[in-house]
Amino acid sequence: MLKSIANYFEFEKYDTNYKTEIMAGLTTFMTMGYIIAVCPGMLSLTGMDYGAVLVATCIAAAISTLAMGVVAKYPFALAPGVGLVPYFTYSVCLGMGVDWQVALGAVFISGFVFILLTLAKVRSWIFNAIPNSLKYGTAVGIGLFITVIGLTGAGIIVDDPATLVGLGNIKSPSVILALLGLVSIGILTAKRIKGAILFGILITAFLGMLLGVSPYPSGIVSMPPSMIPTFLQMDILGALNMGFVSIIFAFLFVDLFDTIGTLNALSSQAGYLDKEGKLPRVDRALMADSLGTVLGAMLGTSTVTSYVESASGIGVGGRTGFTAVIVALLFLLSTFFFPLVSSIPAYATAPALIFVGSLMILAIKSIDLEDITEALPAFITIVGIPFTYSIANGLALGFISYPIIKVFSGRYREVHPLVYILALLFIIKFAIYGQ
Repeated sequence: MLKSIANYFEFEKYDTNYKTEIMAGLTTFMTMGYIIAVCPGMLSLTGMDYGAVLVATCIAAAISTLAMGVVAKYPFALAPGVGLVPYFTYSVCLGMGVDWQVALGAVFISGFVFILLTLAKVRSWIFNAIPNSLKYGTAVGIGLFITVIGLTGAGIIVDDPATLVGLGNIKSPSVILALLGLVSIGILTAKRIKGAILFGILITAFLGMLLGVSPYPSGIVSMPPSMIPTFLQMDILGALNMGFVSIIFAFLFVDLFDTIGTLNALSSQAGYLDKEGKLPRVDRALMADSLGTVLGAMLGTSTVTSYVESASGIGVGGRTGFTAVIVALLFLLSTFFFPLVSSIPAYATAPALIFVGSLMILAIKSIDLEDITEALPAFITIVGIPFTYSIANGLALGFISYPIIKVFSGRYREVHPLVYILALLFIIKFAIYGQ
C-alpha cells in the first residue's frame, strides 16, 4: 500500500520520502493555519454563522488541496484567500449592503467562470493582456487594504470626524496586545521560525487570556459545528444583477492573477517549470483552484485560492502531491478544534492581517516607476483599493486611467484591446450606478 502510494506520487523521481513529505505538509499547514481563525472571524460580521463558516473554510480548503495533491500532483495548498475575505466582508456586504447570500452567489459565479476559462485555455491570453503595472498595483493595494482592516480590527486606528481616521487608544490592553503580536510575528519570521504567523496569533491570544482581556476557551476539542446555516445558501440569481458585475469581476480578477502568480512563484522555487517556463499539468492545478471556489461558495465561505505559504513546505523538501494530502488531512482535523479556534479574539488575528499586508506591498518593486504612463495608473489602483475600501473600485479606477493616459501620451498601441473593453465597461458601470 505504502509503496503504491509512493509510486503514484513519484517519490523516487523527486528524491523524497514519507518523512520529508509529511514534515513539509505540517510546515505548510503551520504557516497558513491562521486562516482558520481569520476567515470565520471576519465573515461572521456579515451575519454568517461563525461555526458553519469555520467548518466550510476547513472543508473547502481540504478538498481543493486534496485535488491539487492527488490530481495535479503538486505540493500546493489552497484555502479562502486572505485578500478576498475582507473584500467580501467589508466592501461587498458591510460597505454596499449586499446580503451575504448574494455575495456567495457572486463568488460561485466567479468560480464557474474561472472553470470555463480554464477549460477554454484562455487564461494565459487574459493574463498577458493585463498590464503588469495593474497586476502588481492590485497586489500592493490589497496589501494596504488588508493592513487597514487589521489596524482597525485591533483598535490601532479609529474613526475621526475631523480627519476620517485617527490613532486609537494606545493604552488600551487590546491595542498593546495587537502590537506585541505584530512584533512577535516579525521576530519569529526574522528567526525563520516555521508557522510564525500562527504562533503569533496563539501567543497574543494566550497573553490576552492570561491578563483577563478575553476569556479562556470553553474547551479544546468537540464535534464540528453544523454547516446547515450556510450550506447551499448562495443566491446566484441575486448576484446576476447588473450592478454586481464589477463585484464578480473583482473576485475573478484577484483569484485569477493571484493563482497564476502564486503557481509560477512556487513552481519556480520547486523546479517544476520546463525550458519554456511553462508548468506541466497547469490546467489541473487551475481546475483545483476554480473548483475550490465553487465548492467554497456552496459550503459557505469566500473565494478559494492557492497559498504562497506553500513555499515553506517546499523549502523543507516537499516535492510531491503527498505534501498537499497531509495539509488537507490537517484542515479536516481542525474542524474538531472549534472551541479553541472560536475563542481567539480579533486583536489576536489583526497582527496576522497587518503582517501579510506588509509582505504584499513588496510587489511595488516590480512596477516601472520611471514610466509615468505605467506608474500613475498603478498608483491610482494602489490608493483606490484601500481609500475606497473596495478592491472592485480600485481596479476600476486603474483600468479606466491606464488606457486614457496611454492614448493621450501617443502610446495607444501599447494597450491591449481587452483593456479598452474593460475600461469602457467600468465607465458605463460608474455612469449608471455612480459607484
